[in-house]
Amino acid sequence: MSHSIMRLPFALLLLLCACAPPAVVPTVKTASVTADAETAPVATGDDAADDPAIWRNAAIPAASLIVATDKKRGLHVYGLDGVERHFVTAGRVNNVDLVETSAGVIVAASDRSDEANAHIALFRLDTDSARLQPLGRVPAGAGEAYGLCMWATPEVPGGGALTAFIVIKDGTIRQIEIDPARAVGRIVRTLKLASQSEGCVVDPRTARLYVAEEDVGIWRFDARPGASARPVKLAGVDRSRLVADVEGLAIASIGAGNGGWLVASSQGDNAYTLYRLSDERYAGRFRIAAGRFGATQETDGIAVLTGNFGPAFPHGLMVAQDGENAPTQNFKLLHWGKVQAALALR
Repeated sequence: MSHSIMRLPFALLLLLCACAPPAVVPTVKTASVTADAETAPVATGDDAADDPAIWRNAAIPAASLIVATDKKRGLHVYGLDGVERHFVTAGRVNNVDLVETSAGVIVAASDRSDEANAHIALFRLDTDSARLQPLGRVPAGAGEAYGLCMWATPEVPGGGALTAFIVIKDGTIRQIEIDPARAVGRIVRTLKLASQSEGCVVDPRTARLYVAEEDVGIWRFDARPGASARPVKLAGVDRSRLVADVEGLAIASIGAGNGGWLVASSQGDNAYTLYRLSDERYAGRFRIAAGRFGATQETDGIAVLTGNFGPAFPHGLMVAQDGENAPTQNFKLLHWGKVQAALALR
């Protein structure tokens, strides 16, 4: 450093540093696709729509259903045409997931009505009437309930286990075995990330749990109760491929092994980032742009399910929360085949 610079007042040096151009972040190619449908807006204004889950009707795929949260009031049930079929008042339910079991389609939502004590709100989805039947609330320990995902282990003689992972806002993750018939649960272990986390998803084929730490990145855990609680970092926030906040996570599976992709909401730049599940390497990114329906911005929750959903969605369905839909937030529906074509996924 020259003597002339060294003689500059300290305050002036700080000003010169503040005026320096920011570090250049490499531009990553991002494809664009358009939505094929949208849901009716949630009735609550402001920031209310948050997270969706998909039930596929194997007998009549076009009659499949979407369950989604209004995080200030309760849960909506939509058809694939976006029309609301049912609404149940359930308080401040933030994230939602569902699994199909021998006891029916069980829906669980993270209930943050009491911010000091987390709960899981349980429902059964009557797939014939598209109505949600409340089953009860399961205590989930101290803290504000935030994220939630479910895992139904394969049913074997004597019965399998229904597990919920509830993500507390401070990054604590509790693994809870659920008995939906009695609406009770048992905490079997606790996992931990260092800061605010929310989105999570389990790949039931590999027993891997993926969790999004909003300002840090995506982590993987072994979902088995007796396994190590050590997290493995899959991807970090780099302001290029993955931009904070990292929000919803979803699995787009192919086959019975580990084929397919982990999809993450890169909320900070209104995009979605994919990682191959086979080797957990980056596989591309895309945005949902304006077309017949509006674009998506600031997406919180997402859901993806591959398979036939009828003529409009023959290769799978993605549902994404739209944080800036006018006049009120809603959810956009996208044919997954568009993403596969745009990113040349194989």
